[in-house]
Amino acid sequence: MATVGSGGSTAAAGPGAVSAGSLEPGTVSAAHRRLKYISLAVLVVQNASLILSIRYTRTLPGDRFFATTAVVMAEVLKGLTCLLLLFAQKRGNVKHLVLFLHEAVLVQYVDTFKLAVPSLIYTLQNNLQYVAISNLPAATFQVTYQLKILTTALFSVLMLNRSLSRLQWASLMLLFMGVAIVQAQQAGGGGPRLLDQNPGVGLAAVVASCLSSGFAGVYFEKILKGSSGSVWLRNLQLGLFGTALGLVGLWWAEGTAVAHRGFFFGYTPAVWGVVLNQAFGGLLVAVVVKYADNILKGFATSLSIVLSTVASIRLFGFHVDPLFALGAGLVIGAVYLYSLPRGAAKAITSTSTSASGPCTHQQPPGQPPPPQLSSHRGDLSTEPFLPKSVLVK
Repeated sequence: MATVGSGGSTAAAGPGAVSAGSLEPGTVSAAHRRLKYISLAVLVVQNASLILSIRYTRTLPGDRFFATTAVVMAEVLKGLTCLLLLFAQKRGNVKHLVLFLHEAVLVQYVDTFKLAVPSLIYTLQNNLQYVAISNLPAATFQVTYQLKILTTALFSVLMLNRSLSRLQWASLMLLFMGVAIVQAQQAGGGGPRLLDQNPGVGLAAVVASCLSSGFAGVYFEKILKGSSGSVWLRNLQLGLFGTALGLVGLWWAEGTAVAHRGFFFGYTPAVWGVVLNQAFGGLLVAVVVKYADNILKGFATSLSIVLSTVASIRLFGFHVDPLFALGAGLVIGAVYLYSLPRGAAKAITSTSTSASGPCTHQQPPGQPPPPQLSSHRGDLSTEPFLPKSVLVK
């Protein structure tokens, strides 16, 4: 697989790599389809497994681990992984790596400190997710968490002066309605509820998490547009700040308890699974997401909602009533409609048809053709399904 470096060039996966131009068209097409299906599977599993595993570890009887320590460990592992990947990019040359990091992190310290704000917000978001999932069923959280699409869209309109199509605005309204219905079902006492579970606290945490996710993504794009740096370098810088800020949050929220019981109190193999999923899951998605278009990401989000619901029924005794099914259905439909490219959205909302075929428009004589829309959206505000570790340059 090719990796994109700081200069935007790609490096071949190895001496035996074969260029796409030397393959038959059918072989390239089949390989691309396989990569898309693999990307879909990875996105679905990562989206659903993290939420389900956090819910599982937070509802087990016995000693409960400190969520702030899990956030710190995930940042440490993510940073170390990115450091190893950068080391591999420098072909194992320690001197080149040290010089590169000195230049990228210390000499260009302004770019480095620009990442402090999104890193702070992402650290807060990770802690809020633990609070939300501890107080809401996994399926309810998965549906409600799609409000991040709404917050990202609104922040992109306010901060970047972006415009949304009518279909996207309509899908955002459907999204809000679906989440409201699911929360009404939850407030009405749908499904079993643990004694120490507070749906109000869970809802407040997930809304705050969605707001922080939307703002951080748009803010990150705004301050770093045009700057150089690979995905792994940016994640390493985020990991450095995330570790430091996570330790501050740990000391402020649970410092006394952690000092008394130990940093790894309550850690089990399942907890380590959550930490590893949180650390490596987003980086794995960063690798495969390049093969997934926006529609596939939306489809993956919809499938992860279904998978979380089915798994919650089996694992946690979650009860799906007609109100939840209606709300979840609206959210799934809204996610799919919002993920459609603008060309397809215009085709759906347009009431006129062209005799020359679907999605084609005859240009009046003497007028220049309209500008072509890019087939790839390279910013976070229009890619609401990207994990927060996928950073544009």
